[in-house]
Amino acid sequence: MAKSVYNKNANVDFTKQPMFFGEDNAVQRFDTFKYPIFDKLTQHQLGLFWRPEEVSLQKDRNDWQELRPEQKHIFTSNLRYQTLLDSVQGRGPCLAFLPFCSLPELEGCILIWDFMESIHSRSYTYIIKNVYSNPADVFDKILTDKYITERAESVTLTYDELINSGQRWLLDNKGSTKELKRKLWRALVNVNILEGVRFYVSFACSFAFGELKLMEGSAKIISLIARDESQHLAVSQHIIKNYKNKENDKEMLEVIKEEEGNVIQMYKDAVEQEKRWANYLFKDGSMIGLNDKLLHNYVEFIANKRMRAIGLEPLYDQPANQNPLPWTEHWLNSKGLQNAPQETEIESYVVGGIKQDVEKNTFEGFKL
Repeated sequence: MAKSVYNKNANVDFTKQPMFFGEDNAVQRFDTFKYPIFDKLTQHQLGLFWRPEEVSLQKDRNDWQELRPEQKHIFTSNLRYQTLLDSVQGRGPCLAFLPFCSLPELEGCILIWDFMESIHSRSYTYIIKNVYSNPADVFDKILTDKYITERAESVTLTYDELINSGQRWLLDNKGSTKELKRKLWRALVNVNILEGVRFYVSFACSFAFGELKLMEGSAKIISLIARDESQHLAVSQHIIKNYKNKENDKEMLEVIKEEEGNVIQMYKDAVEQEKRWANYLFKDGSMIGLNDKLLHNYVEFIANKRMRAIGLEPLYDQPANQNPLPWTEHWLNSKGLQNAPQETEIESYVVGGIKQDVEKNTFEGFKL
């Protein structure tokens, strides 16, 4: 099945195409959509564009020197892990999903998703370069930490399986489309877990430092990253829900039914890995307001929330509306943070946000 970067078939109605494995994309037109939500998510991501250099880390450099050894372990380990995750996400969506994408609005959304993930990777480098006297020491130990590499393998496995199977399918025009869709489904669920569960132990630790008025610049950067990740989580959630409710793809519906047990196990495995990560982070001591047991409850709460969002029964005995770490909420909603403009950036602005309510007489009587 030969692929082309430009489909010359003028008769294709892309509003009737599937999300994946349909006709190749042609003109990138954004005037009519099968699923307008993906264009809305693209516009929102573009409106929230930011750069890490907008946030001052001068106080963080001083704070770092005052941290206790166990606090340094927590902070550095999370930075290493987050760097690895976003290194994967900075290329994964485009490499795995884009070759099979059939809708212009979804194609555009995936491109921006990948781009924003690269901003996150740059953000971790920005923090590391500004806080540590030897940044290379932080980077070089990422792939030698067994606690990080163990989790990395489960994160990358489904991406690699889809990419490798998809390349063979495209080149040879052989093989079962159902099995390829199975690989796609597993990758979509894994991304949903990655964006919606795997970051949150690390996020909570970063926010805990901020609550203690330590490493506040870093916490604000992580808050901006978390805001973006909520948009990326929404992308995977809508793709998954479309397959369940709107696409009318009988093969994929069969796959979804067959894979339900595997999907539940993927969630269980991720939660257990996050719990082990929390144990590793706090092996030398806890922080005020945070410990490994609280993080265990928190990751169960988050996993239940993500499962409900895609139509699965929650796994854990956690109250649906009772966040074990309620103070994380205002960090996850960056508009709630109060900043002194001279100290750091204002996080709640939207780039390109224009209010279209100016009347003819709005500036009447105004003089320069």
